[in-house]
Amino acid sequence: MKTDIASIYRSAWAFAFACPLLFLIPVLVELAQHVVEWQGGMYDGIAGAKAAEADPLRLQFGFAKTLALLLPGYWFTRYILFERDSARAARIEWPAVGLWLILFALHGWQQWWTLFGPSLTGLMGLTGTAGQWTGYALLLLEGVAGIYFTAWTVAWALGNASIGPVRSARIMAGHFWRTVLLSLAGVLPLMIAHYALSFGAIFAPAFLDWPLLLIDALVVGLLALTMAGSGAVAARHAAKARSTSLLPERAGHA
Repeated sequence: MKTDIASIYRSAWAFAFACPLLFLIPVLVELAQHVVEWQGGMYDGIAGAKAAEADPLRLQFGFAKTLALLLPGYWFTRYILFERDSARAARIEWPAVGLWLILFALHGWQQWWTLFGPSLTGLMGLTGTAGQWTGYALLLLEGVAGIYFTAWTVAWALGNASIGPVRSARIMAGHFWRTVLLSLAGVLPLMIAHYALSFGAIFAPAFLDWPLLLIDALVVGLLALTMAGSGAVAARHAAKARSTSLLPERAGHA
């Protein structure tokens, strides 16, 4: 487990230097959102942060950021599974890119609905305590499904259409908690740093705002990689345990 966690972070740093333009996609979008937040007074203190929190323009950039966080995942997943071969990982290959774009569209729609769509519990006519607990149950179901679909999302980024949701669940069975721990290890440290830097910019003297926000944007860039890397490493381990290849047949023999 420790070796896999270290591999996620080492691979993220290596990818950032090997493919800087791809690494910078979420970094630049995060910086753009910070500009909007700064102009809206979010870093002028608690009152400014509360006033700017629901700014529609900020939310639109927040949605753009969620998409930007997903984009490097295509290349970084390939980078890990192709043994850090940056040239091979960076290729726009068919059908890999087409399969991955389907998943990207599904994730994008889900994120849009979360930010701007009506609540599912509201559509079901549930309110109060019933609506609240149903919302928690739906979130839990989404998280569990995401763990079992890990091999599916990784395989499609590699161009392997033979692994779908059902086969993915079979591959990941028995590796649920390991995948959860890898996901937490790949997300929590950088997420804590992200929020700490954001709050730091709110409370720090004004001259420290942009140094903190620049560091925060770089942290978000690494977070985009470690999020995808956690899934890639978890799926690789589960597939290996079942003597299954995540690579398409022709790539497996390459």
